[in-house]
Amino acid sequence: MPKHRRGFLTTFWYKKSLAKCSSCIFLITLSPKHTIMTVESRAIAETNFSFPNQDAFYRGKVRDVYTIDGKMVMVASDRISAFDHVLPRPIPYKGQVLNQIAAYFLEATKDIAPNWVEQTPDPNVSIGLSCEPFKIEMVIRGYVVGHAWRTYKSGERILCGVQMPEGLKENDKFPEPIITPATKAEEGHDIDISKEDIIAQGIVSAEDYAVLEKYTKALFQRGTEMAAERGLILADTKYEFGKKDGVIYVIDEIHTPDSSRYFYKEGFEDRQARGERQKQLSKEFVREWLMANGFQGKEGQLMPIMNNEFVDLVSKRYIELYERITGQAFEKADTTNMLERIEKNINAAF
Repeated sequence: MPKHRRGFLTTFWYKKSLAKCSSCIFLITLSPKHTIMTVESRAIAETNFSFPNQDAFYRGKVRDVYTIDGKMVMVASDRISAFDHVLPRPIPYKGQVLNQIAAYFLEATKDIAPNWVEQTPDPNVSIGLSCEPFKIEMVIRGYVVGHAWRTYKSGERILCGVQMPEGLKENDKFPEPIITPATKAEEGHDIDISKEDIIAQGIVSAEDYAVLEKYTKALFQRGTEMAAERGLILADTKYEFGKKDGVIYVIDEIHTPDSSRYFYKEGFEDRQARGERQKQLSKEFVREWLMANGFQGKEGQLMPIMNNEFVDLVSKRYIELYERITGQAFEKADTTNMLERIEKNINAAF
């Protein structure tokens, strides 16, 4: 790429070249005081902080987790995962959306189950109790969609030890929501597992599992009611739990587009009766895009690279879900010096 001095000449060169560059999007201005900004520069791919009194660090699929003075500090990055793989490109504002939706729902459900969050000092950060996590995800499904449908379509009628009725089609509602747990993998795919195997293998005690099951059903019911108020259907979701001083807490996010699927309520029954695709507000369309491009996370498959138009679409979908589910306008955080902002706000919290 030719080098030019900053200012009008540089701006003009990029404007001419933009049509030729399908893999790069730039924020172009005609002012020499502004910088040229790529999609990646407006997103947080990862953090690598070193805080005073930092005890530990863990990088998950989409979150960077620090332990400071015994407290959990969770930074929601803009990474996006699908089929248990992290995609190569971050999505602007995705981390902020996830963190703020999670905070919204955790506050709205704390009367049902205690949760880990104590404060949110930054749009991308939550701080709270450091719990010992249960090594399972409590997945609950109200509709035959996603993994449940792929399993059902293959001819299987038992998922995680739960019998699914005959005669269902994609996106039909189950007679009652079903819980289909999965073991949490450090890397790669989470693995389906039944309640009976979880208890038999000593992963969770029968006493604790009863609490997890109770909380899962109650949280899903509350999430379903809140979604309905916003013209949405909560199709399925997952919850993670941890334990501290003998108390079970909800940990991680709840009811976000990364952990949940939503349908639009308006027209749902008509579309279902006609056998039409349902309008979803979730990241299922990302999975579908990957599958259409030959990737389902299986060995030997090459992960496709999202182009800029698709990255921008995904970002807008996340913001749309935030506004739709909360009923609040999304206020984009300042994306200049994001890492500096986050580090400063975390330090100020301690």
